[in-house]
Amino acid sequence: MTETLSIRLDSATKQRLDALSRHSKRSKSFLAAEAIAAYVGQEEWQLGEIHAAIGELEGGDGIRHEEVATWLRSWGTDGDKNIPR
Repeated sequence: MTETLSIRLDSATKQRLDALSRHSKRSKSFLAAEAIAAYVGQEEWQLGEIHAAIGELEGGDGIRHEEVATWLRSWGTDGDKNIPR
């Protein structure tokens, strides 16, 4: 089942969508729906990862900033340090 959604686009983006629709032989609605679905999926994933990381930090599973900074500063030196855990 699908639903209708109206959106406003700037003229340049609308022209690009029109051209893409013509060249791909897909409707503007199809292209917009695909783009929105991809964006929503990406945002859901990113927010899920952020919340999972916050949960890990709150559970004590983090690494102190200074340990990571020290490790990064050691890259390319004779004293390369192991990844902090």
